Amino acid sequence: MAGPNDKLRGRGAQINTHNPYDNLRYDELPDPEDALRTEYIPTHPKTILNKITSPDLGNGYGLNCYQGCEHGCVYCFARTTHQYWGYSAGLDFETKILYKEEAPSVLRQSLVKKSYLPMPIMMSGNTDAYQPAERKFGLTRKCLEVLRDFKHPVGLITKNSLIVRDLGILTEMASQQLVHVCFSITTLEEDVRRMLEPRTATIAQRFRAIETLSAAGVPVMVNIAPVIPGLTDHELIAIARRAAESGARKIGYSIVRLNDQIADIFTDWIRKTYPDRAERVLNRIRDCRGGNLGEKRFGIRHSGEGELAKLIQQQFELARRKYFPGTPDWPAYDFEPFERGRQPQLRLF
Repeated sequence: MAGPNDKLRGRGAQINTHNPYDNLRYDELPDPEDALRTEYIPTHPKTILNKITSPDLGNGYGLNCYQGCEHGCVYCFARTTHQYWGYSAGLDFETKILYKEEAPSVLRQSLVKKSYLPMPIMMSGNTDAYQPAERKFGLTRKCLEVLRDFKHPVGLITKNSLIVRDLGILTEMASQQLVHVCFSITTLEEDVRRMLEPRTATIAQRFRAIETLSAAGVPVMVNIAPVIPGLTDHELIAIARRAAESGARKIGYSIVRLNDQIADIFTDWIRKTYPDRAERVLNRIRDCRGGNLGEKRFGIRHSGEGELAKLIQQQFELARRKYFPGTPDWPAYDFEPFERGRQPQLRLF
């Protein structure tokens, strides 16, 4: 058993928080060997596209080939979604990875339905499409092949340079205005990255991937997210400069929000990892969140509120004006090829 002050190397969360949908309680001091072992669990969904209802994100669908994420980002807002599958938002989220073997075929079936309303598809909202499981199962690539064949627009969000594996598909889709790519960059300090996002690609690998995709004509943006006050907020301008130098076409940002069990996971992690500045970081997050660690209100959940949040916003605007002046060269999705190609398909049904 790990002791209360021991740090589990190679994982983000250090505990399994209680699942509010489960009557059982988790052992808060997991065995280190169990904590380092990843389990892949097959699941068989009847649907694969989930309509996005958040007014912060616009219209579209979320497509998740996996549930849970081995990247282990301590702050990840999606951790609480693992609870709906009967697991903890803590270590379970990054050690028990559900994979959807039928995702490509279910996606294909969805796209040919008469009732299907074409909107942008985002991979992925609750997990990283290029997490380590993708090397084993290749479900993201197979879904991309379906979307390419149907000429359907898609956006990809990732922290993993594995995306370069699919450069051929992405380049082909980009030439038809069918794809956008977003890289999340939290810090430029590799020591911080290893602790905060233990199984993600290195910062250098991510920027090399941005350069490769951008040089091939794939539109790439960098989301400086999450900005963690007291830990990474001083890096915002430097990240923007590096993003511009690597060929990104635009940038965005959001301030960390630690909703529900994620607040317990992050608090435990930072007190073990950075005990000398833990309370300072937690208090600064509260300064941006109306005295709380979490925030669920639309409109301000990404930008925060209060004086510190305003200072972070001013830094971002300064960085944007300096390194990304003018209107971003960001192509709109083109749905016309999908609509044209879909008509013969519909006549078959």
